[in-house]
Amino acid sequence: MVDSPRNRKKQPDVVRQALLDCARKLALEHGLAAVSLQAVASAAGVTKGGLFHHFPNKQALIEAVFDGMMESLDREIDEELEKDKGGHGTFTRAYVRTLFADRALANSPWSAQTMTVLADPYSKSLWHRWMNDRLVRHAETDMGMRLEIVRLAADGAWLAHVLRPDDHAASDDAVLLRELIELTEG
Repeated sequence: MVDSPRNRKKQPDVVRQALLDCARKLALEHGLAAVSLQAVASAAGVTKGGLFHHFPNKQALIEAVFDGMMESLDREIDEELEKDKGGHGTFTRAYVRTLFADRALANSPWSAQTMTVLADPYSKSLWHRWMNDRLVRHAETDMGMRLEIVRLAADGAWLAHVLRPDDHAASDDAVLLRELIELTEG
């Protein structure tokens, strides 16, 4: 991915991003177990020592991948918020639409990370902190049991999507999305 060490100028940001991209791709294609430091370094075209310059261990690399994915999720939700009419359930609609947009994408990076969120204390803590921060920011429009039920239903639909065998028929996402969105409207 990056030029060989001999003919490239020092570009630490480029190297770091290449390492993150390669780790994300390996996790997506082969599962989190395939994300070894050597495999990531090789895929990025850097030495293992070069990887250690940016990430002291596998956990730090996985955490950085997850941090980047959370930043991406934040941007996607902000884009959905800009399109929304506002008012009651604004954040919840953006959250649901973002989850369903990712479901429509084959090989979503979130598929590979879902199990990490469930098992890894750092990822779980980051996810809960992110959600709580969002709910505090949108307390005026998105508090209440009904909206929490909608968000939990969307989470459940996402998890069912991730855990569904490839040969299993999917539910009608468009109908499910429409029903959840209707539940957010005052």
